[in-house]
Amino acid sequence: MNESMRFAIGSIFIGLLVLAIKYAAYVMTGSIAFLSDALETTLNVASALAAAGALYMSQKPADQNHPYGHYKVEYFAAVFEGVLIVLAALVIMREAYFGIITPPELNASPAGVALNGLASVINAAWATMLMRIGRKHRSPALMADSKHIMTDVYTSGGVLLGVVLVFLTGWEILDPIIAALVAVNILWHGWGLVRESIGGLMDEAAPEEEQEALRQLISKHGDGALEAHDLRTRHSGHVTFVDFHLVVPGDMTVENAHKICDRIEEGIAAEMPGARVTIHVEPENHAKHSGIVVL
Repeated sequence: MNESMRFAIGSIFIGLLVLAIKYAAYVMTGSIAFLSDALETTLNVASALAAAGALYMSQKPADQNHPYGHYKVEYFAAVFEGVLIVLAALVIMREAYFGIITPPELNASPAGVALNGLASVINAAWATMLMRIGRKHRSPALMADSKHIMTDVYTSGGVLLGVVLVFLTGWEILDPIIAALVAVNILWHGWGLVRESIGGLMDEAAPEEEQEALRQLISKHGDGALEAHDLRTRHSGHVTFVDFHLVVPGDMTVENAHKICDRIEEGIAAEMPGARVTIHVEPENHAKHSGIVVL
């Protein structure tokens, strides 16, 4: 089991632990905001299960029906998590609405407040670790799970503030109002996650800085060629697919042209692990005199 999979499974157990802590905080205080916070955490568990399943599927080797591999399944998990975030916000808004109509009677339990705070600390630490591992392995599923959990941290912070204000002021209606405001914040984060994941499914190009790094690597390792043009990129999970046209002298042998291609591919692989490079070799009369000039 690789590192990404271990962290994905770890998220399931962390989610269950945090859910139990938050529900205990709700039982101690009777706060609708704490209940809403616990409901949002149930979706953390569901999203962690989705992320683990997506990572398992994405690591399957390419087959006859999926010659480019199964990497994109991670984006489906990320979209699913974004939808769950939106659903969580709607559930919280519903609870807040009924709470505004009939404000609940709260029990000023310091232990309940402390438990909710402890859950936030655990979530924040785990989300930070997940983001680091997700970036290391370029895993959309782990990064989406990290963002989802960090959204839960923001939710808990707002909820905690609201409950403390209720205890200090005695204005019980603040409890559902704070919950509703936090739900709006969750909606915003959920939309951002869905938009980013859909970009991956739609084969958006790699960021410009990554494309510029590719141009420099092609130029650096393409000695013997004349130019490269029509560079195209797309992300698929943690893999970046790269293809371009490489112009070589018309009298160059196939063997020598192949050596140049191997050298470029090895140079890109050394700097960008996980890149899949396809090169179309053309004679010099196909040169466009634009794009990447080989040094």
